[in-house]
Amino acid sequence: MQHRDTETDRCCRMLLGDVFPNFEADSTFGRMKLHDFLGDSWGVLFSHPGDFTPVCTTELGRAAQLSPEFSKRNVKLMALSVDSLQEHHDWSKDIMAYNNTEPGSQFPFPIIADDRRELVEKLGMLDPEEKDHNGMPLSARCVTRALTRRALCKVQTERIVNTSHRCMAR
Repeated sequence: MQHRDTETDRCCRMLLGDVFPNFEADSTFGRMKLHDFLGDSWGVLFSHPGDFTPVCTTELGRAAQLSPEFSKRNVKLMALSVDSLQEHHDWSKDIMAYNNTEPGSQFPFPIIADDRRELVEKLGMLDPEEKDHNGMPLSARCVTRALTRRALCKVQTERIVNTSHRCMAR
């Protein structure tokens, strides 16, 4: 049987026990450093191909609704895509409206902007088969769950990845 290069093989290539790379990026919560943001919390990173897509809107909408439950369990949520910071701000308002949240409420977790695709490339989250209107690869739809522990200023991370095609819900 011949091995097939699947989206799961191409995306999110880190393995359990790998240290999740620290990064600094702009987000809807301002400039953030991943390891500082997580501290000693668990972290869930949602990577999605684009803002305002139906699956991603409902997925992040549900995560936003459940964010108090995640917080009770010391889990911090984050999202990432190749859209601009302004698009993320607009989309977060759209998600909150979809959730019938009180007007003016802030989206409960940061959405990281990576419109130059530097971060998704570094993390191995580009899907070479899915392209935007300019022919640029989109970030793959991945969920990354990471456990971080601080020890001597070193962040150790265990990681589990779930990847699906952009046309499929998780």
